Amino acid sequence: MSKRVTIDPVSRIEGHLRVDVEVDGGRVKKAWASGQMFRGVETIMIGRDPRDAWAITQRICGVCTTVHAMASVRAVENALQLEIPVNAQYIRNMIMLAHAVHDHIVHFYHLSALDWVDVVSALKADPGKAASLAQSLSSWKGNSKAEFTQVQERLKGFVGTGQLGIFTNGYWGHPAMILTPEVNLLAVVHYLQALEVQRHASKIVAILGSKSPHIQNVAVGGVSNPLSLDSQSVLTLERLMAVKEWIDSLDDFVKNVYLVDVAAIGAFYADWTKYGRGITEYLSVPDIPLDGKGTEFALPGGYIENGKLESYKPIKTFNDKFFIDGVSEAVKHSWYDYKEGNDKSLHPYKGETKPNYTDFQDDGKYSWLKSPTFYGKPMQVGPLSRVLNMLAAGHEPTAKYATGALELVSSIAGAKVGLDAMHSTIGRHAARAIGCAVQCDELSKQWSLLLANMGKGDFKTFNAPVFPKGEQMGVGFHEAPRGVLSHWVVIESGKIKNYQCVVPTTWNAAPRNENSLPGAYEACLVGNPVADPEKPLEVLRTVHSFDPCLACAVHVVDQENNPVVTVTAV
Repeated sequence: MSKRVTIDPVSRIEGHLRVDVEVDGGRVKKAWASGQMFRGVETIMIGRDPRDAWAITQRICGVCTTVHAMASVRAVENALQLEIPVNAQYIRNMIMLAHAVHDHIVHFYHLSALDWVDVVSALKADPGKAASLAQSLSSWKGNSKAEFTQVQERLKGFVGTGQLGIFTNGYWGHPAMILTPEVNLLAVVHYLQALEVQRHASKIVAILGSKSPHIQNVAVGGVSNPLSLDSQSVLTLERLMAVKEWIDSLDDFVKNVYLVDVAAIGAFYADWTKYGRGITEYLSVPDIPLDGKGTEFALPGGYIENGKLESYKPIKTFNDKFFIDGVSEAVKHSWYDYKEGNDKSLHPYKGETKPNYTDFQDDGKYSWLKSPTFYGKPMQVGPLSRVLNMLAAGHEPTAKYATGALELVSSIAGAKVGLDAMHSTIGRHAARAIGCAVQCDELSKQWSLLLANMGKGDFKTFNAPVFPKGEQMGVGFHEAPRGVLSHWVVIESGKIKNYQCVVPTTWNAAPRNENSLPGAYEACLVGNPVADPEKPLEVLRTVHSFDPCLACAVHVVDQENNPVVTVTAV
């Protein structure tokens, strides 16, 4: 007998997501993903100065701030075909890479690891054995017996008071939790250490972006913070040396802890390589531009059809016609209406944002998210798409870390685990860790490129934009931590005529499209095991593997025009 399970809201994500599944025979037979907030930012942009768009759009989310600022300035620069100084690219690149590394660390340890790690079980662990296990896997300085013993004592203090603090409301003791007490303790130790390490990435963003979150120094034409070797009022060599120290600390943790932990947990949960495959149409975009025009990139992007790496088709530049022509959005199952009918799919340059809320309708409208497609097909975007496309492009650093991770998984699991295992729930975590290691390497390279260029006497960071009469259209894309992010702008006589954001979670959490094809969440949940419908941990595992950010995909509205929140200054 089938049972309907509704998780609303899904926790440990950004924003408001509802997931419904039909469970029959211990498996998910059908799924619905529903964004529960309305995004009106596109409407807010109409009539504004394009130079202000980045400051507004990065307020879409309190987590994905810098990525929207970057996509926005790139969209306007693309519309104007404006070249920016390479120093500005290097600074932007470091901001983006540091943001991504921060996002990856927080996602695994603080948002999704608790789907796999039984925190209470760690109380039964032998700290010495747990530390020995950790030391056998890596040389991380925080893997001492003393550290593990101290963390276990702190955990006992939480439990002894009857409150688990940050670990409250987990599915502890769930039959799907299979790690040994020692492995659980190892994960809890690294969870707490990650809280400290992730701060280094935030510091990099704050120094280079003048503030974090919501950076202040991006501008259409480059960045607004000047470079200098000695002036303390701008970005100096002294500050850049501090940035390098934080880069090195992040690199150490990512390669000696994060990458290792993901591989180890993946080996223990090897059966989860069978679940969460779903959509295998993979889209990513190139990023980390190395020139001022966006024609050369450090990290490649492209499209893979049906999971076959040999089908790879590259996306090469900011003006790539293959990408620009392929994107459209439908609203047949979304709480919006199109003027020419809801059976249509519109290109973002012609996109419309007209809300039309109904009740949740299984076969009708049920989400505030639109349904993006690429040449008519739903896509999976995100770290797995990024890594697979970089492997298909022959990117050597990606191949190095992917090979190392799969070899470690195979060693711990005692059986060969190949690349095909990546098309899964646990594979998305592995891909994220692999991509994070690549981004750490690139972060260091961008730092070196900036200093080398300054050493040549080039300190330029800004080219002033000029807005001609008539209409210009531009797209700004960025391979954000959660996947392909694109902002689309139509400018008329120096003012914004239309603005659309197509964000990673809109791709992945989309409702069924105009042809009733499911989005990535919905497709990847089908076939998922569910041991206990009252405790649908396994559903959360697959959803969390995408790192949902519904705040990016939607924003809040109250139909009765009542205040949503009141803030009082005291």
